[in-house]
Amino acid sequence: MAHCFVAVPLSRQASRVLAFLLGARRWATAAALAAAFGAVAAQPTDSPLSPVLAEPPHAAPSGRFEPLVLPGERGVVLQALQRSERVPPLRYRVIVVPGSGCAGLGSFADRYFAGLLHAQVLVLHKPGVSPGDRTAPADCPHSFVSRDRHSTWLAHARAALRADALQRQGQPALPQLLVGISEGAELLPALAPEVPQLAGLVLIGSSGLDPQEAGALQARRLGVQDDWAALAQIVAGAPHDSVVVQGRSLGYWRDLWNWPLTLPLLQGPWPLLQVWGSDDALVPAVAYTRFEALAALRTAPYCARRMEGADHGLQRPASGVDGVQQVWVWTEQWARQPAAGLCAPLRLLREQQQAPSAAGTS
Repeated sequence: MAHCFVAVPLSRQASRVLAFLLGARRWATAAALAAAFGAVAAQPTDSPLSPVLAEPPHAAPSGRFEPLVLPGERGVVLQALQRSERVPPLRYRVIVVPGSGCAGLGSFADRYFAGLLHAQVLVLHKPGVSPGDRTAPADCPHSFVSRDRHSTWLAHARAALRADALQRQGQPALPQLLVGISEGAELLPALAPEVPQLAGLVLIGSSGLDPQEAGALQARRLGVQDDWAALAQIVAGAPHDSVVVQGRSLGYWRDLWNWPLTLPLLQGPWPLLQVWGSDDALVPAVAYTRFEALAALRTAPYCARRMEGADHGLQRPASGVDGVQQVWVWTEQWARQPAAGLCAPLRLLREQQQAPSAAGTS
């Protein structure tokens, strides 16, 4: 891949650190998930609510993902995946905005979303990315890198969701959830108005803070504040947006540096469910807890769950447990009684976990 690096006072070691700090979180999502989901569908969950969602043994899976083409802006075409419910009855619909990178989700989508039993699922992909692509993060072509930025991705995703809503006119109304994985969550507030019957947002591996603030906290965590400051100077400088720095165009970095996320999430009228891993190496715990403290003041419902021992993709390597399927347990429980609210399953789980300790002190 041809890169044009500007001259900056960063050592080779510092560049590797920045590649981890700034690149791994945003490039690795699809590749890491693909590696994690070799046998995801059969993995257990840890919630006492799981038995409530057990399906009868004769309820065989029926829905599988199929390719779908949606229009972006100005003639651009977005590749997507769609799937019907795996088990009747159909109760809700899930629209997914994946994390970064140039690999598609086609190779593991069936396993990753296996726990969404009663949901139709639509998975968007960035422009230039096909569901079957398995390009390694370091090998993303320059054509992808040069146009990969939040504002462009948002414009195309917005157009695609408008087209999706038009295509669904006349069909029975379903409550819909917008799910954002890592970087994908940064688009959710801006996409929310395009989703009819929106019942809530689900953030997986996203702090909820503005990306620049979350990045600064990760830089402090790794002790590379000077390198972060050097990148900030380049972002604020004169080089053209097309110049590539640390594997991203300056257009990408400039969007990220000025991208609002915290305030739109705090002010939004929709319920918000946030799940993250205690062992997330790419987003520091302080970023999650800082947003959680702010979100406690939301007018709309907010609930957060930290999964102990889970990484950025909610995987628990030590036990082999897939935390993503646990998230789907909660959305499935919500879909059985949507009037109780998106946060009801986590509220009930918290009450169940507090009950033994309360009984012990009585």
